[in-house]
Formats: sequence, C-alpha cells, structure tokens
Amino acid sequence: MTSDVILRDVTLRDGLQLTGKTLPTERKVEIVRELLALGVPSLEIGSLARPDLVPPLANTLEVVAALTPEELERCWIWVATPRHVARAVDAGALNVQYCLSVSDAHNRANIGRDTDASLAAMPEAVETALAAGGRIQLCLATAFTCPFDGPVDPDRVLAIVGDPRTDGAADVVLCDTLGQAAPAEVSSLVGRVAREAPGRRIVFHGHDTWGQGVANTLAAVAAGAQVVDGALGGLGGCPFAPGASGNTSTEDLLFALRPSWLDPAGLVALAALSTDLLAELDEPNRSRTVQGIRSKADAFPWTAAHRAAGGDPRAVALAGAGAC
Repeated sequence: MTSDVILRDVTLRDGLQLTGKTLPTERKVEIVRELLALGVPSLEIGSLARPDLVPPLANTLEVVAALTPEELERCWIWVATPRHVARAVDAGALNVQYCLSVSDAHNRANIGRDTDASLAAMPEAVETALAAGGRIQLCLATAFTCPFDGPVDPDRVLAIVGDPRTDGAADVVLCDTLGQAAPAEVSSLVGRVAREAPGRRIVFHGHDTWGQGVANTLAAVAAGAQVVDGALGGLGGCPFAPGASGNTSTEDLLFALRPSWLDPAGLVALAALSTDLLAELDEPNRSRTVQGIRSKADAFPWTAAHRAAGGDPRAVALAGAGAC
C-alpha cells in the first residue's frame, strides 16, 4: 500500500522556522544534496516569509540559486503572495507551495490578511508559476484546528479546495498545523477531498504535538494521500501558531512506510544526518526511529549495530551511542 507514497522532507523550511540558530547557504545546499543522494524523492527547502520574522529562512533564494535545475525539479518553496512566486521563479525555483490558512484568524497572524484575500490573489500566483514552466500547490494550513478559533469545519476546507480561484494548483496540501488531529479526523477529511474534489494529488502535512504524527499520516495514506511531509528528527513548528510543535519525523515515517527506494543502510545514513544536524542546531532529536536505530539488537537489520557488524562505516558512530 505504501510503496508508491512520496515522502517530502521539509526540514529546511518548516523544520528550521523555530530554531535559534541559522544555517549558512553552503550547509543547506549540502543537506539538500545529501538527502537527494540518499533517495528522498522531494524536499521543501525554504520560504519567502519575511526574513525579520523568520530569520533561519532568510537565505532561501541563495539556496535556490546554488542548486541545479535537476535538483530544483525535486524541491519546493513556500510562498504566500504572487510577489513571492515571481521572486522564487526569477531565482530559478520550479515548484512553489502557495499557502493560506483555512481559518481567518491564523491567516491574519501568519500572512497578515483574511483567507479570502489570499484566495483572491491566487490566480495571479498560479499564472506566474505556470508561465515559468513550474508547478504550484494549494497549501491549507489549519485544515483541522486553529490556535485561535479551535476546530475547523471540514466544509470550509472543501469550499476552498473547490473554489475556482484555486484552479491550476496541481496538489492540495492538508496541514494538521497544530498536531491536534486524530487518525479518524484525518481519514475523514482526506477521504472527502479525494471523493469530492478529484483530480489533484493530496499531500498530508502532519505535526506530532500529541504523538499522533505517524498514525495520522498512515490514516491519510489509507484515505488517499499520495505525498506526506516529515522533518528530520521531528524538527519544526509554526512561529505564528501557539501550541504547534515539531513535524512528524522523516525517519519515523520512512520506517513505517518502507518505500521501495529505502533500505536499512539508507535509513541509518538518514539517522546519522539527522543526529549531526540537530546537534549542530542545539535542538532535541524527537525521532523514535533514531532511538531505535541505536539499539544493541544486532540481529535486526534496521539497527546501526547490525549495520556496523556488517562493516558499514556510517553506522559505527550511531551503534556506539547506545540506546536512548
């Protein structure tokens, strides 16, 4: 069921939004290339949010300029206005994620306008992206709950998805921005979008605030989601959404989904990258899979101990770290 699901790693956008430290352009490009080399099929690599409000993402366009067109084919940039789209494609970006919140209160906090104003501007954003030969997604933050208004009516989500002003968007991204959804809610909303607004891929973007990130993602896949988001080590959160914590861990999602491109050596290498990066950022690593990989159970092929016993140099440091 899961072999064809696409994992998009969002470490370099959503993952970095709340970090106290920033990464230089060269380090971000290095991470992009390492993730792509390991087989991760899709990445979100930055945002055009105001650099004074989200400093860790201020060098996004420099990252775009440093990547090749072939690399950018697999990368996405977060945008919220037609001007953002124009700046992104001028820098060489091919894929943009046009984000607005289902709830007006969060859209005002996050983007500075009502939801309908963001919708009204979307046709221009679509036109700009498509004219440049790119792709654009409709990204719906607070698709389940809003930090200011509480539960979000699913009918409002469906109304936005079906709004003709969103025509041209290839995908719909349904975001559990606060990580407050339960699997049954995710299954219901994803299923409704799949049935009532066919023709677009559905992307599920989950957070693990209440420990339901992997369960919610699997429920989304079972209901029709074809792409799912995660961040290394469960890094991330929204600076404009009180109560939001880290994304669902990329490593945990991959261990659960077992895509055809992933093998134990690749997962161990991802865990090593995750461990190094979060230590560099002075952030905790919330991935349960990274903890499991450090197990001394050397008979289990997914552990670093097993890989180290077979001579895999990437696994030695993790195996030596012991169980968490």
